Amino acid sequence: MKKSFRVVIIMAGEETKTALVVVVNPIIEGRLKSVLSRRGWAIEICDDGDKAVDEYVKLRPDLTFLALDIPSMDGHIAALEIRESHATARLVFVTSKSRLEKAEDAAYSAGAVATLVTPLTKLQIDESWDMIMGKIPDAPGVADLDALYPEMGVAEPLMPPISIMPEFPPLPAMPQATAESPLVKAKSKKLRNFLLLLIIAGGSIGVANFLGYIDIQPAIDKLLAFVQ
Repeated sequence: MKKSFRVVIIMAGEETKTALVVVVNPIIEGRLKSVLSRRGWAIEICDDGDKAVDEYVKLRPDLTFLALDIPSMDGHIAALEIRESHATARLVFVTSKSRLEKAEDAAYSAGAVATLVTPLTKLQIDESWDMIMGKIPDAPGVADLDALYPEMGVAEPLMPPISIMPEFPPLPAMPQATAESPLVKAKSKKLRNFLLLLIIAGGSIGVANFLGYIDIQPAIDKLLAFVQ
């Protein structure tokens, strides 16, 4: 894994400036190091797009070089996030000829000051230096950053909240047993027969009822009514 490192050459009478290089290409990094160090610049190397945004916020470099194809975050998005964090960030895109059109679109969107085409040469950088250090354009893409690259939202719940759950129909009421229901009639008949047999087996009362001397039917009916 590559480590960040800084090359510092201080020229007498000049304030040291810092450049952040996020191109993930050792040849391009070496070329930029060579050219910028001659101008007395300190160089910070970063090999990750997402980390580059954090590095920019921490260092506030005077100049940032970005490629489009960088790990973890597209260079265009990284440039937009940098401009969103710092409105006057000075950005330069570095690209191959085959991706020049896309790099120029990204440069316009992020308000980059220049687009350099590989292979980089000292002459190319020197000839572009006035433009690189010139006026910083507006970054129209920053206004559309959230719409173009929305953040991942919170996962939706598997079930809707209780407050919006649909109402289910009530369960049907269980039928109430009545004196006229077949089940109650059957139970009453069995109970009546059982009581009759019990009373008859009891002795004299059963005999008296059988001979007609007494009528125990009203008492049986009351007992049945009480049991029900």
